[in-house]
Amino acid sequence: MVKVICNASPIIGLIGIAKFSLLWELFDEVVISEAVYDELLVGNRVFESNQINEAISKGYVKVISIRDKDVINLLYGKLHRGELETIIGAKEDPIIKYAIIDERAARTFAATMLVDTLGIFGVLIYAKSKGLIEAVRPLVDKLISNGYRVSQALYNQVLNSVGEL
Repeated sequence: MVKVICNASPIIGLIGIAKFSLLWELFDEVVISEAVYDELLVGNRVFESNQINEAISKGYVKVISIRDKDVINLLYGKLHRGELETIIGAKEDPIIKYAIIDERAARTFAATMLVDTLGIFGVLIYAKSKGLIEAVRPLVDKLISNGYRVSQALYNQVLNSVGEL
């Protein structure tokens, strides 16, 4: 069983390219923390909110509560609350295999906490390897057109890894 915990930005990105369902198609269990859930519902994200609530109501995504609130409060400010809850949630549940996080600082902190991470590109690469998507490049290009920030080096690295450069 492969269980993952996901931060908000990969979810927003996947919804933006109509590939949110890849999470539960690839992984046996997908969880988000309460802070991530709250972050996904703020502002004018009606489309994302509807997608999130539908996934939760169908049981594709579960919202969890982080037990160690003290460490979250102690570290808040160095990272966003959602990022912290994603990383600490991965530490609290030994069954969680990956924390899905895109932000470099959060991934670096996760590594110091011995939490394995995937980013949205890792999800897309994995989806291609499983035959769930035909190509990564059009989806990465759509992410970029949606405002996802990607360095040229990362863009080339991702596409090269799947033979699409």
